[in-house]
Amino acid sequence: MKLFNEKTKKALFFIMIIFFVFVIGGIGGVYMEAYLVPRLSAVPFFEKFLKKASENVTVINRVEQVTIKESDSVNEISSGASISVVNIISINSENSFAQNQESKSGTGILVTSDGVIVTYRDAIIESEASYIVLLYNEEKYEAKLMGIDNFTNLAYLKIEANNLSSIDFANSNDFRPGNKLVAIGNSFSEYQNRFSAGLLSNNNKTFNLSGKTVASSEKLEGVFETDFDNQKNYLGGPVISYGGELVGIIGKVFMDNQDVFFQIPSNMVKESLELALNGELEKRPTLGAYYITMTKEYALTHNMKIDKGALIYSSSGKNSLAIIDGSVAQKAGLRINDLIIAVNGENIDLGNPFSNLLSKHKKGHQVELTVIRNENEIKIPVQL
Repeated sequence: MKLFNEKTKKALFFIMIIFFVFVIGGIGGVYMEAYLVPRLSAVPFFEKFLKKASENVTVINRVEQVTIKESDSVNEISSGASISVVNIISINSENSFAQNQESKSGTGILVTSDGVIVTYRDAIIESEASYIVLLYNEEKYEAKLMGIDNFTNLAYLKIEANNLSSIDFANSNDFRPGNKLVAIGNSFSEYQNRFSAGLLSNNNKTFNLSGKTVASSEKLEGVFETDFDNQKNYLGGPVISYGGELVGIIGKVFMDNQDVFFQIPSNMVKESLELALNGELEKRPTLGAYYITMTKEYALTHNMKIDKGALIYSSSGKNSLAIIDGSVAQKAGLRINDLIIAVNGENIDLGNPFSNLLSKHKKGHQVELTVIRNENEIKIPVQL
């Protein structure tokens, strides 16, 4: 028993010694790192030894992997916007007694809670037609055509209803190629939508809705391009962000013997909508000129000193094909090869295309165009 007590005492004594060594060593280490090492580093003799010691230290940082799960359901992403999508049925009423009346089914989107709908003009029958709108909840309404915006090719219809779910607008200036988007269209079955996920592939700043190789002063310039499949099935429908906001409306022009699809950016839709709500679509200005938007590439390949502006142009070289006969442009004295560089002092560039700057004004307004003609800068007043 006595032997056991002696062994126990020795073990406890040994453990206490180890404990005090670790405690004193820890305190000494902290003292060394915080107080003594900085002071010794200031002494030239010790500096080189401490520097080598610090160079051999390997620091291991703990990295935590965080997984962000993105919803893989397009339907879930689009659920909020989907209830604002409508089916527009156009029926040709020119001959109401005909057995086979012409009809067309297209997609539209509610943009106000009191029943204003926007779509693309090619998604409906424009003239001599009646319209039926089908909502997501199976309700049907007769609709009236409010008007067509010839600048954007957007069409506006109105149903008599209130407290409807309208879509929210995104700021299209915030979107860049590579952003994920969702297109929503009708499946051509009652109360159902179709979806397509894709990417914003290009912000085509020189694309003009004229449908020609040259731009028109009366048509929107600058559209989004996406990689959606079968865009004809989504014509007039919305393209939304993953946040459910409107980024653009799908449109098309017939160009080079084929339909070319694109998206009208939401900011341009919003500007057009304001005109429609104020009954001012017919107040869009007209000039009557065809032009090429200047780029650095065009200026370099054509040996031009200025790489910004709108060059009045016709591939034929004929003034009569660049300036429409009897137009505002002709009356103002504009000519082929005139390079327009500013509208009311606001410079024309890829971010501010010529036709878009003109569209900020109304018919009857007077603007001043800054023009380069024969290498001389002149000012030309124009009554729109």
